[in-house]
Amino acid sequence: MSEHRLGIIMNGVTGRMGTNQHLVRSILAIREQGGLELDDGRRIMPDPVLVGRDPDKLEALAAEHGIERFTSNLEIALASPQDTLYFDAVTTPQRAANLRAAILAGKDIYCEKPSGATLEEALDVYRLAEAAGVRHGVVQDKLWLPGLLKLKGLIDEGFFGRILSVRGEFGYWVFEGEDEAAQRPSWNYKKAEGGGIIYDMLCHWRYLLDNLFGGVKRVSCLGATHVPERWDEQGEHYFVDTDDAAYATFELEDGAIAHFNSSWCVRVRRDDLLTLQVDGTQGSAVAGLRHCRMQSRSATPTPVWNPDVEQPIDFFAGWPEVPGQETYENAFRAEWEFFIRHLYGDQGFPWDLHAGAKGVQLAELALQSWDERRWLDVPPLEI
Repeated sequence: MSEHRLGIIMNGVTGRMGTNQHLVRSILAIREQGGLELDDGRRIMPDPVLVGRDPDKLEALAAEHGIERFTSNLEIALASPQDTLYFDAVTTPQRAANLRAAILAGKDIYCEKPSGATLEEALDVYRLAEAAGVRHGVVQDKLWLPGLLKLKGLIDEGFFGRILSVRGEFGYWVFEGEDEAAQRPSWNYKKAEGGGIIYDMLCHWRYLLDNLFGGVKRVSCLGATHVPERWDEQGEHYFVDTDDAAYATFELEDGAIAHFNSSWCVRVRRDDLLTLQVDGTQGSAVAGLRHCRMQSRSATPTPVWNPDVEQPIDFFAGWPEVPGQETYENAFRAEWEFFIRHLYGDQGFPWDLHAGAKGVQLAELALQSWDERRWLDVPPLEI
């Protein structure tokens, strides 16, 4: 068995998502298990170099996890011939410029979404990567959540019959940061820094709809700034200038209707921070991050409307849990492993920069729909 080193330039890993999901639970976890074994017996060992703007944070992060290589100079990192993969998890306004530089340096590309601050940027990066012949992928982590994998299993086996509707509920209460620390970074609420829940979450909903239920035909969206004032990480007061909630409806190509509520200003009384309810002619299911429950047509109760008596039906009963058929890895790690296998020819990888651009397209159309207060068609992307 031969071991192959994969040098990865990891830019933006001092942030919450970059550290926890991409570095610790993905790349370092793969290293700790001895690398990733391919079908032909080769073993791939990721070797990260950490990149960021703050040298002190980088040094502390590297020391904490025993990583030898780090730098605050992206140009120097990209000049290294031994590091062939560039990963980007910086804030959205910086992403396209970084990706262009990495592509021109001949690096393969893997990045967080959105893949650009505008659709034009996202498509430009995709075209550049294709012309350069580098391999590329975009993080679409929710496809590998255990609850949604179980939901996909039900779809694939035809459990639902004809799917009628999809209802997504996402979000939780993010404290303002004055009396209790906010759980999300302040840039999420600043337009100039790439903030806004529409740009953040509509990219997710695009790939979920595309991969699980079929293409998106039309969109109608209403955004809102429900909490207009917050306090940043230094305790400084600021005004929110972008959306912190979005209410979006999608018409799918097969005629089903999907609706997603996304909010950082909502308190949770549901099974999880993200739930998807799918209703079909033969059955329904509700999926969260890890669990999925189903109700078949034969188990569906027959309620009768009568507000004058206590409801005799327990509607939460009769929804058995869908059993897991496998051991589920961290969703981010699962996609990392898919992409690494793709780099070494083990399998294809459809979640590329073109798929990433489709997410940006839907976010832009949702913002336009909100501004113009109307439904908009979602056309095929002009490559």
